[in-house]
Parts: sequence; C-alpha cells; structure tokens
Amino acid sequence: MRNQNLLLSCARATTFDRRHKKPASLFKFSLPLHTLSDTNHGGNANIYYYNRTIDYLTKHGSLDSAVKLFDEMTNRDSITWNIMISGYYRRGFPKHSLSLYSEMVSQGISENPSTFSTVLSMCSCARFFEQGLVVHSRAVVLGLSTNTYICSAVIDLYLRMGLVDIALRLLSTLQDRNLATWNLVFRGLCEMGRSKEMLCVYNYMKSDDLEPNGLTFCYLIWGCGYERFLDQGMQLHGCVIKKGLVNSNLFVANALVDFYSACGIFTDTRKSFEVIPTEDVISWNSMVSVCAANGYSFEALEFFHRMHFWDKKPSACSFLAFLKLSSATKDVSFGKQIHCCVLKLCLQSVLIQSALIDMYGECGDIESSVGVFNGVSQRTLECCNSLMTSLLRFGLTEDVIDLFGLMVDEKIGYNEVSLSSTLKAISFPLSSSCPLLHSCTVKSGFESDNAVACSLIGAYSKSGEIEFSRQIFDELPSPNVFCFTSIISALARNGMGKECLEMLDGMFRNDLKPDRVTFLSVLMGCNHSGLVEEARLLFHSMQTRFGVYPDRQHYSCMVDLLGRAGLLEEAEELVKDTPWEGDSVIWSSVLRSCRVHQNERVGKRAAEILMGLETDNPSGLFQALNFYSDIGDFERMKYCREIGAARKIRREIGQSSIEVRGSL
Repeated sequence: MRNQNLLLSCARATTFDRRHKKPASLFKFSLPLHTLSDTNHGGNANIYYYNRTIDYLTKHGSLDSAVKLFDEMTNRDSITWNIMISGYYRRGFPKHSLSLYSEMVSQGISENPSTFSTVLSMCSCARFFEQGLVVHSRAVVLGLSTNTYICSAVIDLYLRMGLVDIALRLLSTLQDRNLATWNLVFRGLCEMGRSKEMLCVYNYMKSDDLEPNGLTFCYLIWGCGYERFLDQGMQLHGCVIKKGLVNSNLFVANALVDFYSACGIFTDTRKSFEVIPTEDVISWNSMVSVCAANGYSFEALEFFHRMHFWDKKPSACSFLAFLKLSSATKDVSFGKQIHCCVLKLCLQSVLIQSALIDMYGECGDIESSVGVFNGVSQRTLECCNSLMTSLLRFGLTEDVIDLFGLMVDEKIGYNEVSLSSTLKAISFPLSSSCPLLHSCTVKSGFESDNAVACSLIGAYSKSGEIEFSRQIFDELPSPNVFCFTSIISALARNGMGKECLEMLDGMFRNDLKPDRVTFLSVLMGCNHSGLVEEARLLFHSMQTRFGVYPDRQHYSCMVDLLGRAGLLEEAEELVKDTPWEGDSVIWSSVLRSCRVHQNERVGKRAAEILMGLETDNPSGLFQALNFYSDIGDFERMKYCREIGAARKIRREIGQSSIEVRGSL
C-alpha cells in the first residue's frame, strides 16, 4: 500500500489537464464525432464503439481528436485508459502517458496486464526508471507480476537499468518463457556488450526446447562480433546455414557481414556479402562502411562504385565511414572529395556535419573545420563538440573555453564531451576557471561520469589542488582503468610516488588490469619520489606478469630515474639494450644526469653520441657544450662552438608566464 500511496501522491501532483494543455500532435484528420453521440446503444456497447474510434484515431495520427473524444466520455473502462496511454506513448509523449496512468490509478480504475505491459515498456524506453520500479511494485501488490508479458517488460526495465543479475533472476523464475522473452533478454545483453552472459543464456534457452529465430541469431552474432568471439560466431554461422536463414533472412546475412568485419577477417566478410542479393541496399552500405572502417580504402571505393552501377544510393553511414577513414589516414584531399559528394547528394545531417568538422581538424585544416561549423544552418551540440575537439587538438585552449561560453549563452547546452574537452583546455594560468566548470558539472549531473571525472582530476592536479583530485576520485561509484590512471597521473605530477603504488594496488584489488599509460604514470611517480627499487621491480614485471611491453616512454622514464639516482652505468646499459639506442631525448637525459653527478666517463660517451644525433637540433649541441665546460675540457668546448658557428645555430630565448591576481 505504501507504493500505491506514493503513486497516488504523484498522480495528484502531476495530473495532466488534457482540456487545457494538449500536446502539439500532428492533426491529420478528424472523424465526425456526432455519429457516436446519436447512436442509441447500451452503456457497454457505447464504450466499445468509443474505444474503437479512439484507437483508430491514435493509430492514424489524430491525437487531438482522440483526446477530445476521450474527454466527452462519461464512462470509461480500463481498455479506454489503455488506448489513450498507449496513444500518447506511440505519438512520442511518454511524460503525458505516465501522467495519464497516474490519473487512471487515482480514479480507482483497476489495471490489467495490458496496462502494466505498456507502462513498463514506456518507462524502460523513456528511462523513467524510478517510476518503473513503482509500477512494478504495484503489479506485485495486485498479484500480476507472474504474468508473462508483465514479467517480460519488468526484465527489460532491469536490463536497461544495468541490473543484469536481477533481470536474469526474474527470467529464471518465469514459468511460461516464450521466444519473445528470450529475444528481449538477448537484445538487452547485446546492447550492454555482455556477450559472455548472452551465450550462457543461449545455452540455458536450449533446455526450454525453443527454436531460435532469425532475430535471436542476429543478437547472438552481433554479440560475438562485439567481443571478437570468432569460434562461437562461426558455430552460430553453421547453425544459421543449417536452418536456411542465410539465404532467407537479410538481417542474419548482414549480421554475419558485421561479425566477420569486427573480427578482422575480410575474406569471410566478403564471402558473406556475396550471398546477399544485389537489391539489398543495407548490405551495400554495410560493406562500404566495413571496408572503410578497417582501412581498406581501395575496396571501399570499389564497392562504392558498384553501388552506383546497380543504382543504389549510398546512405549517411557510408560517408561517415569514408570521413573516419580520411581522419585516420590524415588524407585531407580524399576528405574534400567526400565533402563534395555529400554536398551534391544534399546529405546535411547533424552526424555528417559533425564528422566533417572532425575530419578537417584531424587532418590539420583548422580553417576548413571552422568554416564548416560557421556554415551549418543550426548550431547543434554535436557540431560544437567536434569543433571543440579540433580546437583542443591544435592547442587553441582559449577558443575552446570561448566556445563553451557560446554554447551556454546560445542555450545549445553541453554534455560530458563538452565538459571533458573544456576541462582539458584549462591549464595552470587558468586555474580559477576549474571551480566554475566543476560547479557546472555538478549542476548538470555529470559529476559521476567517468570521462568528466578524469578531466576534473587532471585539471585540479595541474594547479596543485591534489586534495580535490583525490576527493573526486573517492566519490566515483565504480572507477574504471581510466579513472585509476588519471588519479595515478595526478599523484605522480605532484611527486607522490608511494601514493601512486598504493593506487596501483587498489586497481589489482578491483580486478582491473593496468595499461601502458598506467605503468608510465606509476614510473613517473617513482621517478619524482626516488623510489628506485620499486620502479625497477615494476618495470621488469610489466612484460613478465602483465604482458605489457615497455615502449620508448617507459624506457626514457626508467633511464631518467636511474640517472637521478646516480646509477649512470646501469642507465647507459639500459639505453644500449633498447630499440631506441639512437634516441636523442634519452641520451640527453643521461648527459644531464652526468652533469649533476659529475660522471665524466659516461658523460663523455653520452656527449659524443648526442652530438652525432639530430644535427639540426641545437639543444643537444648546447648541452654537450655545457658538459665540457663543467669538466674543463676547453678543446671540446672550442670544437662545439665551431660546429655551432658552421651550422649557424642560435640559442632560443625561453619565456614563461605566471598568474597574479587572476591576470597573466
């Protein structure tokens, strides 16, 4: 009864007055309503005819007429309410649909299974999760929770909420599980990327002696492609061949194309495509997208040409894939050709415009990126985010912050991408802006988003406010690898090596596997804190224990750490054992440490190697000159000056800026 009282309270507070606040629906036609009022039928028969007419009106787009007829009815049954609730939901007014259901309950009209099924489905799709839980509680109170259709809708609700365990528990208690219920579970798990659980549920479904249909196999094949489960996907391929679904079901055939492309097997992708009839335009666009997404530009253009030959119109998905390919290869000429095709075909969707802005930004043509943004008919959130990313890539941080202000002033709005990009643009001289953006994050409800939290952690740590970074991390409900890496990097940036190691242990306790960036951040923390033994142990365990091969940055950090500790011979040997023996940055670090620790023997070898690398870069020559000056080798100093004069090398004057009372 407590849930019922809560629902009644909500109904009294939010009841929708249909007589004065009708939603703006598409008024297509209006039936003559006087025929109903003139008909001399009994009460039930009159309700029956009213219900039929209202149902007809809602299904054919005349929602205003349906509302008017509903208001004229003196007697309404549960079917009448169900039709109107479904009609609002079908026409895209879920809030009005939920408000009407609340009014239905407040008037004492008993719901039937159809009511609960419709309302629960609407709560799932509209993400009204809290209201959906209340409706589920009411179904339990009324003893209808075991109904197959209601239970299926409840399972879908919990899946969309991410509560997989509860959804699967409800599935196991359901007595009459039909194929539609199983497919609903497969869809939910597939959308969440829970492929392992989906395959386990599929094996469980076999015990019910139910034959999967084409939709079932589509979800299963998509799930295998998401996790790159090649063996399981090929077994499913064999099943659909035996059932004859490859030739009879285009969706299954296209799912196989997507699966093999996701697994990187282009040969089988092409074989799966060749089976599909030429008149299916979806498969053509899918194949073009697959080739472009995997970097097969020649094959993608070949299929694009064949599409024109068969008079098939490419969709926006094909052009999006081409633009992503142009971005990945930094081929601005190819991107401009795609831009021309888009203009000729009048494909001016938001996704296309956003992809064009991003493509020009990736290819280094920031002027064209801004030009596309200025040419859009209406500035959207997606286009603003793409331009913001492009500006950030070029280091135009002030423009990024100005663009964020424009989005707020013009009421375009912002999301987690906007906040994350703007926070990344904030550096130490603009540290006063960080609390303002943090306030925007909290007010907009994005403080628990992992990407935004990572950017906040980084922004605060750059200005030395490491305690705020730790507070943001501690408040995260479920931090992932990127969150741990961000806080470790923040701690390392502020010289807190021991705390970095503690956070790494926290990752292990949460069953999270560190990546290359995580290890690099921990090594940097050990470097700034002088933790030589810990860093040495971690460096050697990267490959042996975690299967992460150290790259140039890891070796450079380790060499710098050993040099700072005075272990210059070990640092020199480590450099010689790496593939980057000819890297000037690493040898520069060695020589700098030799100057600090006055190691002439290793320093002379490092200076000779450094002078022979990157002859056009003056930094190495000046560093060698300073080293020879420190040890008093005036002959080598003279030699370095002669080389500098011959190459006409000039020392660049460095500049720095500080913030004083909010001004640079």
